[in-house]
Amino acid sequence: MFKKFRLLGLAAALVLVIALAACGGGGSEEGSDSGSDGDSGSSDGGDSGSSVELGESELTIPYVAWAGAIARTPLVKQVLEEVGYTVETSQVEAGAMWSSVANDDASFMTASWLPATHQSYWEQYQDDVEAIGEFVAQAPLGMTVPSYMDVNAIEDLKGNEELGEAVDWTITGIDPGAGVMQSTEEAIETYGLENWELSSSSEGAMLSALQTAIENEEPIIVPGWKPHWKFAEMDLKMLEDPEEVYGGDGDRIEAVAHTSFKEDSPAAYEVVQRITEDYDTELENELLVAINDGAEPADAASQFLEDNPDLLEKWTEGLGE
Repeated sequence: MFKKFRLLGLAAALVLVIALAACGGGGSEEGSDSGSDGDSGSSDGGDSGSSVELGESELTIPYVAWAGAIARTPLVKQVLEEVGYTVETSQVEAGAMWSSVANDDASFMTASWLPATHQSYWEQYQDDVEAIGEFVAQAPLGMTVPSYMDVNAIEDLKGNEELGEAVDWTITGIDPGAGVMQSTEEAIETYGLENWELSSSSEGAMLSALQTAIENEEPIIVPGWKPHWKFAEMDLKMLEDPEEVYGGDGDRIEAVAHTSFKEDSPAAYEVVQRITEDYDTELENELLVAINDGAEPADAASQFLEDNPDLLEKWTEGLGE
C-alpha cells in the first residue's frame, strides 16, 4: 500500500515537472523568436537582414557612354559582385538602355534622367519599369558655351548672324538617342532657331571639340549637363532657358529596373537602394575627377571602395546567400 502511494506520488510529480517544462519552454521559444526578429531587423539598420538572398544571380546593367553613367556603373557592379552576383555591363544607346530593361532583357539601369530628359522613354515603358533609387537629386541640363562668349540665353542665338556664321549654324551634339539631344531639338523649335542645326556624334567627340575651341578661344555651343567634370575643368555657362525646355532646375538621375527585379533578385534590389541612399553629387564628382585624371572607371570605383570600407560594409551587410 505504501509502495502504491509512493508510486502515485512520483507519477504526479512527473506530470507536474512535464507541465512546468512545457510552460517554460514556450516562454523560452517566444523570447528566442523575438530575439531572432530583432537581430534580423537590426543587421543592416534597414528593412532587410541576413534572410535577403541573391535570387537570380546573373545580372546585366546597360549604360550609355555618358560621364556620370561611366563613373557610377562600375561602382554598383563591384558592390553587387561583393554580395555574390555575376554582373555584366553593356554600353548601349539611350533607347536600347530603356527597352532592354522594359523587356526584362537587362536587370536595371543607373542612368535614367527624369522627368524631362527621358520623358518619352518613361511614357513608352512606364508600365514595365519602376524607379528604385535616386543617385542625384538635381541634374540641370542646357545649351552650354564657354564663359567668354557674349551670349547668356537661348534667345540670344536667334538671328545671331555673327555667331551663326562663326560656328556654321551648328550646335555640336552627342549620340542621337540621348534625351538631352531630344530636348535640344525641342529648344531649336521652341525658340525659333530656324537657321540652326544640331549635329550628332558622341560625348567624347563633343568634349574634344569643346576643349579645342576653348584652347583657341573660339565660339562653340554644346548640350551640357551636371554633374560632369567639364564644369570643374573648363570655364562654362549654361544658357538661360526661360521656357524650361530642359526641365528647369534639373532632372533626377535614378536607377530604374524592370518591375520584377525586386522579386527576381532581392539582394541586388537592396544593394541598389542602399547605395542610392548615400550617393550624391559630391560622391559622383569624386569618381568623375579620378577618371578625368586618367584612372580607368573600374579602377576609380575600386579605389573609392578601398578608401571607404565603412560604406562597402553598409551596402553589403547581411545580404547574399
